[in-house]
Amino acid sequence: MAAPLELSCWGGGWGLPSVHSESLVVMAYAKFSGAPLKVSVIDNTWRGSRGDVPILTTEDKIVSQPAKILNFLRKQKYNADYELSARQGADTLAYIALLEEKLLPAVLHTFWVESDNYFTVTKPWFASRIPFPLSLILPGRMSKGALTRILLTRGEPPLYHLREVEAQIYRDAKECLNLLSNRLGTSQFFFGDTPSTLDAYVFGFLAPLYKVRFPKVQLQEHLKQLSNLCRFCDDILNTYFRLSLGGISPAGQEMVDANLQKLTQLVNKESNLIEKMDDNLRQSPQLPPRKLPTLKLTPAAEESDSLQRLSP
Repeated sequence: MAAPLELSCWGGGWGLPSVHSESLVVMAYAKFSGAPLKVSVIDNTWRGSRGDVPILTTEDKIVSQPAKILNFLRKQKYNADYELSARQGADTLAYIALLEEKLLPAVLHTFWVESDNYFTVTKPWFASRIPFPLSLILPGRMSKGALTRILLTRGEPPLYHLREVEAQIYRDAKECLNLLSNRLGTSQFFFGDTPSTLDAYVFGFLAPLYKVRFPKVQLQEHLKQLSNLCRFCDDILNTYFRLSLGGISPAGQEMVDANLQKLTQLVNKESNLIEKMDDNLRQSPQLPPRKLPTLKLTPAAEESDSLQRLSP
């Protein structure tokens, strides 16, 4: 029996199973490869001290970072890329490098550095999932980490100032989105009809940018103009992370179905009991019905009764 796999990750909102890109990458890959992950959503009882999620936990191992988690799952025979050719495998690595270099800095900036987005959406959402007093510390630490990551990758000369870096990363991100849109074309996934590692990465980076409602939507507006990328995100959400009509997640729906099944069994049991009682009653000796005595009114009583019926 395979060791249980538990994924600790940030939870969802706005119709997403997670609003965190790196958590989404792993969740999508697990769906594509059939890996039986038990998803443990971080809430305000979480006792971690850092924001380095997602984290995969097994009986004897802890793995963090999407690339390492995906490699671990492949070693466990959960491989979403087994049908890819060597050329397609090389293209996957090239496109993932492109995403991390050109698109990820703008996604980080949109969530963690753009002040209106950070104070209105990102900080309140993450703080509500973190226990006090970490809720006062960790979002700010994550914001600083995002800014440091942006500056380390994009702050080389001649882009010394943050405003210059911002302008450049959004230009690069829009160019990257255009390349992805052209590469996807009218296909369902990037390598045909079957999702792969590249689809997991693209979905993980694009879906939060597409769905989360920000006050500043510079990159979001550009993405929504690329209808095939939006359709790509919607298709994965509907196929692999579909909510029921009542807005219930698949796990929640399973609980509802289980409760409904128990209720149905209880009703059937009681129905069978009632039927047995009816059968016992039918088989019991039947006594002739008793004839109720007829009351005979005297003439005076009949007259009084008639007057009462006629009176208003």
